[in-house]
Amino acid sequence: MASLPTRTLGRTGLNVTTLGFGALELRGMVAGVGRPLSPDQPPQILNAVLDAGINYIDVAVDYGDAEEHIGRHISHRRSEFYLATKCGCPLDNSGFQPDERTRFGVPMPRFHDYSHDSIINACHQSLRRMKTDYLDIVQFHFSPDRQVLEQEDAVETLQELQRQGKIRHIGCSSILPNVHDHIAMGVFDVLQVPYSILQPEHLEAITAASAAGIGIVIRGGVARGEPGAGSGSPDVWDRWQRAHLDDLLDGMTPTEFLLRATISNPHAHTTIVGTLNPAHLHENVAAAIKGPLPAGALEEAQRRLADAPPN
Repeated sequence: MASLPTRTLGRTGLNVTTLGFGALELRGMVAGVGRPLSPDQPPQILNAVLDAGINYIDVAVDYGDAEEHIGRHISHRRSEFYLATKCGCPLDNSGFQPDERTRFGVPMPRFHDYSHDSIINACHQSLRRMKTDYLDIVQFHFSPDRQVLEQEDAVETLQELQRQGKIRHIGCSSILPNVHDHIAMGVFDVLQVPYSILQPEHLEAITAASAAGIGIVIRGGVARGEPGAGSGSPDVWDRWQRAHLDDLLDGMTPTEFLLRATISNPHAHTTIVGTLNPAHLHENVAAAIKGPLPAGALEEAQRRLADAPPN
C-alpha cells in the first residue's frame, strides 16, 4: 500500500503526514458531552492511526481522558509520531459546563486561563499524562486575543518551557478575528485554523500565515462529517446541496471529496480528522493517499460554491 504523503510544517521543519489525527473523540463523557468509550476502543484506534502511517496527533488538556489514553496505549511508540497539545484550558474539567454559543464550530467555554502558573501546570500535566518528556507543539487553546497574551506574558512562559526542552515549538489554535494578530506577532511556529471549501472564511489568513513561515494545521477539513454520520452543521451541508456538488463526486463520498479538496491547498500542511471507527480511519487514509482533487473538479466545485454563498 502506498504511504501517506507528507509536507513540511512551516519553519518547524517537522515532516508531517497530510492527514493527522484529532483525539477529541477519545475524551469520553465530559460535562454531558461526548460518548462513553469501551475499554478496547482507545487502544484500537490509536494503534490503527500509527499503523496507517499517520504521524501527527492533536489533543488538548481539556479533551477529557484523551491524553491519558495516549500515554497508556501508545507512549511506547513515541518515536513514531509528533504530539501537539494545548494550554490555557481548565486543568480539571470534571465540572466544566460549556457555553452553548460557538464560533466557527468551537465551543465558547466559560473559563480559560493563560497565566504563568496555568500554562506551566498544563504542560507538566500533559507530560505526565502522556508519559513523555517533551511535547512537539503546545498551542494556546481557543484563540486568545493579543492583549490577553501580552498582559499574561503567556508567550514568554511557553518560551521558558521551550528553553527547558519540555516543548519544541509554540503554536496557537486560532480563529477570526484574532488570527491576524497571531500572524503579526511573529512568535508562532504553528497555527491551527478551521477551513474547508464549504467554510473558507480563514483562507486568506491561512495563505498569509504560510507565507510567513508558519506551519498550518487544518481542523474542520471535512466539515466535521456529513449530517447523520458526524457532527457537521446542517447549515454548512445545505451549501453543499445548493451547489450541487454531488454531481462532481465521480465515485467519491462527500467526505473523501472534501478531504481531498482541503489537501489540494498547498498551505494545508496537515489536516486533522478524528474518529473512533477504524473503517472510517482507513477510508480517510485512502483518500489522503490519493492526494489533491483533480484540478478540474476543484475549480468547478469552487465556481459552484461561489454561486451558492453561505446563508
